Amino acid sequence: MSAVAVKYPELKAMDVEVLSMSVDSRFSHKIWQEEELSKMVEGGVPFPMLTDPGGSVGEVYGVYDEASGTDIRGRFIIDPEGTIRAMEVLTSEVGRNVSELVRQVKAFQHVVATGEVTPSGWQPGKATLSPSPDLVGKVWTIWKPEQAFD
Repeated sequence: MSAVAVKYPELKAMDVEVLSMSVDSRFSHKIWQEEELSKMVEGGVPFPMLTDPGGSVGEVYGVYDEASGTDIRGRFIIDPEGTIRAMEVLTSEVGRNVSELVRQVKAFQHVVATGEVTPSGWQPGKATLSPSPDLVGKVWTIWKPEQAFD
């Protein structure tokens, strides 16, 4: 959450609404914000920290672990119509990459604005693809796999 908090101004500038949620109580969130997060990010986490007692929301999104009564790490990009466009679920040992979240949001926004599609590793200003029957079997003429790492 602290890494997302650092990128929060950039996300807000892209009209992204950020929410966090866990099965922890609002009292735990308050202590966590005051004792941990505010020491990692000036002012703490600037977006809502929601509580999901019993894990019913986490269960819907497939991140609730009933055996431990906790949510595992999940990140969801949900468009304005309420459709999940991307999701990433990781166990607690590995952190998520917030720069990848920002890249994916930019890619989805580009797709919606232009109708083009973005290949692997796409960054703003890089080559995109225009879906058509003429492109089938010829993506290689526009995009090379090594471009995913530029």
